[in-house]
Amino acid sequence: MRNSNFGFPRVPPTSSAAAAAAEPSSKRRRIGETTDPPSEMREEALERLRGVVRDSAGKHLYTSAIFLADKVAAATGDPGDVYMLAQALFLGRQFRHALHLLNNSRLLRDLRFRFLAAKCLEELKEWHQCLLMLGDAKVDEHGNVLDHDDDSDIYFDKDAEDHEINIKSALCFLRGKAYEALDNRDLARQWYKAAVKADPLCYEVGRTVTQWQYYSFYEKKNMQLLNVIHLYMFQALERLVDNYMLTCEEGNIKHEKEYLVEAKFKKLEEEACNILSSSSGETMKNNIDVLVCKAEYYHQSGEYQKCFKLTSSLLERDPFHLKCTLVHLATAMELGHSNDLYLLACNLVKDYPEKALSWFAVGCYYYCIKKYDQARRYFGKATGLDGTFPPAWIGTGIAYAAQEEGDQAMAAFRTAARLFPGCHLPTLYMGMQYVRMHNFKLAEQFFTQAKSICPSDPLIYNELGVVAYNMKEYRKAVQLFELTLDHTSSSLNEMWEPTLVNLGHALRKLK
Repeated sequence: MRNSNFGFPRVPPTSSAAAAAAEPSSKRRRIGETTDPPSEMREEALERLRGVVRDSAGKHLYTSAIFLADKVAAATGDPGDVYMLAQALFLGRQFRHALHLLNNSRLLRDLRFRFLAAKCLEELKEWHQCLLMLGDAKVDEHGNVLDHDDDSDIYFDKDAEDHEINIKSALCFLRGKAYEALDNRDLARQWYKAAVKADPLCYEVGRTVTQWQYYSFYEKKNMQLLNVIHLYMFQALERLVDNYMLTCEEGNIKHEKEYLVEAKFKKLEEEACNILSSSSGETMKNNIDVLVCKAEYYHQSGEYQKCFKLTSSLLERDPFHLKCTLVHLATAMELGHSNDLYLLACNLVKDYPEKALSWFAVGCYYYCIKKYDQARRYFGKATGLDGTFPPAWIGTGIAYAAQEEGDQAMAAFRTAARLFPGCHLPTLYMGMQYVRMHNFKLAEQFFTQAKSICPSDPLIYNELGVVAYNMKEYRKAVQLFELTLDHTSSSLNEMWEPTLVNLGHALRKLK
């Protein structure tokens, strides 16, 4: 059988003379002996490998990062290197492997190890095990953590704490997500409160509780959701974004007179310019997140043309800004811009086929062209992809209501009200359904409940006025219709034409 050398040149056999010459002298290393490199050289090589691991992860070369991190961890057994390997496995989506490594490390008393193990369980959708991994701490209704195990506060990198999100905030947030996934929304709300208290800079918490309406206006105001630490340049950035967010999300000035709100926006912009350099302040003022909050204000106040113009310009700058996209969708539907809805829905489905927002956009298009069956189908697909997406539930209810299918509409609104107790719209729409059924007593109860959640929405007072008018309480109806106009945020537009007509009829009845 021919011996293959796989393309390498043949090596001639060693002669006895050459073998004798090759014998080690007494000063040469004997066979089987090893010499370890100096500790300084070894540590330098390990640190170089750690750098390569970090660089590989930064370049999304996760297989390389895992391979090299494994060698470093095997060589040192250091907790930091074990954690680095677990992080590489997590980034490489090897969640079971990462979880096995962390469980075997016997370092789960360290909060970072425990948090990463819980994140693995989150990705595996093993929510009960995730909660067990996070521990059995308790929380009260105000977000105060009880029965906290102080022995678990172990960090292997103390120097980084002052420029990190507090690990306890991340742990509380993950507990909230786990309870939410298990449909225990009361505990989820409490843990979200605890996460905000642990670190207000954990933006995921603020967006979760404000965007999806977990809390009422008063709860959010008391929590001071996006309270920030004013540090150097970060001070101005956070104060500006914080105040814009609270302006447009908490509802505290959502329905104030337009000139008052514009004055507040102007003051915030000037404040940013004073704290930062003028160029930085101008940049912050034109930040898309900040301007989207302004667009939300325009939408809430019924200034749909202003809102659509602003969101259109923002989407030209960043067509993938999903929060702006949602405001743009809502405004285009109000204005009946079906062509814009069609193009936007096509792009979203192409770019984000797994996101509820994309199919919600398709539903908006069909609703706009009055094809309510198709609209319901796509709203339903959106809720199937993400059951915590409020617009899709509300859209489903409105589509049913447009076809006079009151029972199905009420079922959708009830689901939305249960899932999002801080959102007044489902309760408001349920009241409207009872008005259609001429059940004015129940309608008044729901409108009053909606008012307790969001006392600044003028539409609530209009509906209460309609109830009072139908119950022949004309003086009360006049007061409520006037209160509606007082709560409108801008000069009257076509949105408030029915309120003026209602007021006229109520005044006529008093004569």
